[in-house]
Amino acid sequence: MRLAEALRDQAASCGRMGSPFMVDLLTLLARHWPEGSALDACCARFKGDIGPAGHSLPLRLAGGLHALVLSGRDPELKACYPPQAPGTEALRTALLAALARHEPFLIDWMTSPPQTNEVRRSAALIAGAAVALAHVDRPLELSELGASGGLNLLWDHFALEAGGTRIGPADPALTLRPEWRGPPPPAARPRIAAREGVDLNPLDPTDPADLLRLTAYLWPDQPERLALTRAAAARASGPVTRGEAIDWLAARLAQPRQGHLHLIQHTVAWQYFPEAAQARGRALIEATGARATPEAPLAWLSMESDGDRSGALGAALVLRLWPGDLHLALGRADFHGRWIDWRWPPQS
Repeated sequence: MRLAEALRDQAASCGRMGSPFMVDLLTLLARHWPEGSALDACCARFKGDIGPAGHSLPLRLAGGLHALVLSGRDPELKACYPPQAPGTEALRTALLAALARHEPFLIDWMTSPPQTNEVRRSAALIAGAAVALAHVDRPLELSELGASGGLNLLWDHFALEAGGTRIGPADPALTLRPEWRGPPPPAARPRIAAREGVDLNPLDPTDPADLLRLTAYLWPDQPERLALTRAAAARASGPVTRGEAIDWLAARLAQPRQGHLHLIQHTVAWQYFPEAAQARGRALIEATGARATPEAPLAWLSMESDGDRSGALGAALVLRLWPGDLHLALGRADFHGRWIDWRWPPQS
């Protein structure tokens, strides 16, 4: 997939996900991309899928530009970003100037995959963990792959209102209210015994530079996402280790805790792992599951793309439980957590 095609593809996806500004921004980048520039050469070095289901170069570019706006480094570009609306021509002029003026910054920005730490995805984690607890009522040990800033390790601090049911603490850091389709999730009161995540480039939400990266990937015309992220960051974050996800997970799984349900979770992260790491991770989890016992059970909860490039169908919510290797297809979720199509238990 060439970059212009990937930009148009991402623009269409952003349009379906309620961001007309991102449609305009990415369309302008596709039409007026500075071919032959150092930034163009940087993008050309990426191999394989560079679109929404792969390296996500369009979102990396958009995030870098938004970082210039949020940090105040480019006042001219900021004057063309929401809530201002000066028009397409003004945005095009400011955009092309920013690409040239801040090329070294943007090239450096492109080295890391998107890290939104979208806290609305915690709605799927809360509901999925409730199903796991309905099967295995144990204190939870959480392990998150691609945890970024660790905000979604804190889903037990958030409340979920879904299908007429409210799950969560009395004084939540924030309340998630996705458009919920289907029956309500099971009510559950999770007990978190331990939590930790891993990321190649972990971010600290209490550090201004890291918080800038987390918020830059939020789309400029969706201020509610920014508000939720800042609310979660103000409460705390889960501990996140810098490292390669599968190596880290292997060490975690090598020491099962008796009496705990070890829950592995990840949301829109698996696609960024190399294919070899995906295969190794799947084999590792399944082999560990095969050794699981009722006293040391294992759960694998994922919210990941299963090939739909359009974004219209969202991500697949899948829970696997051991012993027994139960495969539970829980439904689908919008990549940003706006809606959840809940399909558990299956309807006859």
